[in-house]
Amino acid sequence: MYDSTPVCQMDEERPRDKLPPILCAGSATSGGMDRGAKGQFSTFSNFISTINQKKEAAGNRNSPTQMVLPNNKNVRDLPPICLDVRQKQCISIDTLPPEMKASILPEPQIPIRNKTLKDFQVDLEKAKLTGEWRTVHEFYLTTFDSFLELNATFKRDVNSFVNTIEDSRINTKFLNAVYDTLLSTSQDIQKIVLKRIINSLLREWKGPRTKDDVRAYFILTQNPQFSSTSTYVIYAHLLRQIATLSDADHHFLIHWFKKMSQKRFKQLVDRLLQFISLRLFPAKPEEFPPLAKCTWWISSATKVLALLDAANTLCNPPLIPYTDFYNSTLDHIDLMEEYQTWQFYGNSHRFSFCQFPFIISIAAKKVIIQRDSEQQMISIARQSLVDKVSRRQKPDMNMLFLNIKVRRLQLVSDSLDELTRKRADLKKKLKVTFVGEAGLDMGGLTKEWFLLLIRQIFHPDYGMFTYHKDSNCHWFSSFKCDNYSEFRLVGTLMGLAVYNSITLDIRFPKCCYKKLLSPPVVPCDQNMPVGIAPVTLDDLYQIMPELAHGLNELLSYDGNVEEDFFSTFQVFQEEFGTIKSYNLKLGGDKIPVTNQNRKEYVQLYIDFLLNKSIYKQFSAFYYGFHSVCASNALMLLCPEEVEILVCGSPELDVHALQRSTQYGGYLKTDVTVRYFWDVVLGFPLELQKKLLHFATGSDRVPVGGMADLNFKISKSETPTNWLPIAHTCFNQLCLPPYKTKKELKQKLTIAISNAEGFGLQ
Repeated sequence: MYDSTPVCQMDEERPRDKLPPILCAGSATSGGMDRGAKGQFSTFSNFISTINQKKEAAGNRNSPTQMVLPNNKNVRDLPPICLDVRQKQCISIDTLPPEMKASILPEPQIPIRNKTLKDFQVDLEKAKLTGEWRTVHEFYLTTFDSFLELNATFKRDVNSFVNTIEDSRINTKFLNAVYDTLLSTSQDIQKIVLKRIINSLLREWKGPRTKDDVRAYFILTQNPQFSSTSTYVIYAHLLRQIATLSDADHHFLIHWFKKMSQKRFKQLVDRLLQFISLRLFPAKPEEFPPLAKCTWWISSATKVLALLDAANTLCNPPLIPYTDFYNSTLDHIDLMEEYQTWQFYGNSHRFSFCQFPFIISIAAKKVIIQRDSEQQMISIARQSLVDKVSRRQKPDMNMLFLNIKVRRLQLVSDSLDELTRKRADLKKKLKVTFVGEAGLDMGGLTKEWFLLLIRQIFHPDYGMFTYHKDSNCHWFSSFKCDNYSEFRLVGTLMGLAVYNSITLDIRFPKCCYKKLLSPPVVPCDQNMPVGIAPVTLDDLYQIMPELAHGLNELLSYDGNVEEDFFSTFQVFQEEFGTIKSYNLKLGGDKIPVTNQNRKEYVQLYIDFLLNKSIYKQFSAFYYGFHSVCASNALMLLCPEEVEILVCGSPELDVHALQRSTQYGGYLKTDVTVRYFWDVVLGFPLELQKKLLHFATGSDRVPVGGMADLNFKISKSETPTNWLPIAHTCFNQLCLPPYKTKKELKQKLTIAISNAEGFGLQ
């Protein structure tokens, strides 16, 4: 039930913006999303009426009249509330999503504490000089005695009205100073603080938390004592209480977390990740209760970490990189069991890390996707075998693979025909044959097929994609055509690359991958639009920075937009030498752009460029990708991670390659090997990438880095006047024992610069 009565001071801070729920659907919630005190309506109305009567009797509407509710000792004195404030508050509450409409209890009265940061610092200096710590001891004793005392010490302007959720109203400098000092105080003081926190957490909660309670939780999460494993039992209970707060209270915490400094925010994230890691793999198991008896430790910590991840996402730019939320410890657990639990139970009461994919590293997600792909490959191959046997036909090993046979001179058309004709086999293991070449595909031919095909399709003369030099990326051509099958081919290629663990040299902006995950699973309703993502000016900056800058200038223009720009809600595009116009909204050619509607104009313009004008092209691309990669595992990925899976990393670290290289017939101290690395480390980046392509079939670094390449240099017993050769299927370079560095450099450069073809006949 929702009590629509105008609310008191603390409720002036209810969130006014609508955010999506942060925790999974099955996460436990206590603290009363649905436990409102129904009987408070009449009492509160009578209370407001009494205040107004007192004010009228006094004849002074501006004097602060305070009234305490009878038989309610814990209710805080409230200042008068004017009619306008009540009306605005009622509107604000009504606009909240249903899950955030919780009944509100009045806050208890906060004790008055006058100690300032300067006073605390003076007391601290005296204690260090005299050795008398009684004043500091009493400060910590009082401050951490209860949630009320925490608010009394650290809350700014206790009786002021603050009408925003962005401000936690906490004196951050004072709080940081108190915590920074805490770890350097005596063990007695530290133990007292922990005991007081335990008493606060053990308090019996009989209703929804007040905003001061939420502030106290926010303060306690920053306690550096929780970095020690000896405090983990207390920390776990704190995390559980925070995790089970209402969604409305979580939204407050999210907005307060995003206002933290980068340093403090990172410390908080690292503390939670360490807590999860040590609970999973404790260095001293006897320190903690048995894991079977406290499984809620990990789930509670992960749910609180989800609040921090949400806060980080709201910041632009984020406070910390999304990769800082990865917990590499999870790479060592049974990931497929986690994935299958999530597949079976979804976001129910059964906890799985897959409900919170931000914590799973891209390397771990790649493992999940690969194994899920392997299972699909095996299932499809088994079904093909069963069908063959049931028709009393002789099984053929080729039926277990997606066999692509193409001619180099007709690469695109042959590939399109093969993939269209063999659409039912896309989830089988891929094998490629070039007509007229003797190469046997153990992986290398597949890599080259991808490389050459992508190179042709993305060539400007082909007209499918436009290359933007300013942003160094490709974007979909908006030219209309009768057949979008080639866009589906590109999507299928990307899907096959992810499915077969091949990295591609494709330069799409992040917006493309965001659209590719909109939605991450193909909808059952074929009429439902796909590939339509919420886009912003930041997305346009990634593709057309000059145009985005111009639109940003329009938004900040000080003059009269209508008179100075003479623009309407219309956009013009050149198509095959003809200028065509499109209305951004109904009757847009007759609607002038003004100072009042320019934000709408910019948003519609961006939506037109990145969504509507290329809808048919991108939807074909979307369906092509998902025809191969249809899997719930995609729901674990963010757009940046999809890009890494598709493209690998462009950052080439040759030193890392040198450290992870294996040798056959050579030792790493041999003179030829030393010559090789001297030459390669001195190559420009372009030649280093050519070497990687020559030896592995791709110039991109896979998700796991250079170590995942399993690069090997083998000794070739051929004469030294021969060029080096490579087995791209095995990422192996065969190097003759050249006598001089000059000779090695010359032969290696010739080889890597002419590296296409497998035994041309």
